[in-house]
Amino acid sequence: DKTVSLRKDLSEMHEWITQAEEEYLERDFEYKTPDELQKALEELKRAKEEAMQKEVKVKLITDSVNNFIAKAPPATHEALKKELDVLITSYQHLCSRLNGKWKTLEEVWACWRELLSYLDAENKWLNEIERKLKATENVQGGAEEISECLDSLERLMRHPEDNRNQIRELAQTLTDGGILDELINEKLEKFNTRWEELQQEAVRRQKSLEQSIQSAQETDKTLRLIQESLAVIDKQLTAYTADRVDAAQVPQEAQ
Repeated sequence: DKTVSLRKDLSEMHEWITQAEEEYLERDFEYKTPDELQKALEELKRAKEEAMQKEVKVKLITDSVNNFIAKAPPATHEALKKELDVLITSYQHLCSRLNGKWKTLEEVWACWRELLSYLDAENKWLNEIERKLKATENVQGGAEEISECLDSLERLMRHPEDNRNQIRELAQTLTDGGILDELINEKLEKFNTRWEELQQEAVRRQKSLEQSIQSAQETDKTLRLIQESLAVIDKQLTAYTADRVDAAQVPQEAQ
């Protein structure tokens, strides 16, 4: 009987839709690791593609029902037509929900990758600060050399806040949805702690270098005054020697 066959096709398709909804839409997903998130994204992509492939099956069922209705007695029209309409509506709804959830997870995955990218960039900058701080631990030389080290450190510290703001916003977006929250909080705590420690150390080093510059400038000034004084004394002594003046005849400091 054609009616029995059509209802069997409609029933099988309904069962597949119900199973897909339970498997991919009604089940609670937990994304605690990037692997779990990526796996869920791949599963949804496969489910979405499988649902789209079922479009051919739905079309065949639709054509078969419509062809049968066109030839069957009116009494059989209403029930079959209603079942077909329910099937088409359920199928389209499933496709829409699968596609929507897949796009959402795709955005979440992109958000996670973007967060990692910003963290990587900021950690590279923190590595540079670490290297710079080690290089300025025991700066040798005069005021000019120390001043160059200070300028170099200050240029490095003039780093825009944009990346750090992006990290906060992306992390908030993900953790608000309960996605990778433990992992993200752990990464952020480690990053923020390191950021604060290096910032404080950089401020201390800047003050230390400024004091070193001041000390070096005072030393340079003292040495310059001594050199000037020695030059005057040297000139006087040279004159005394040229005039064959006896030591007893000159002032005590010249002696």
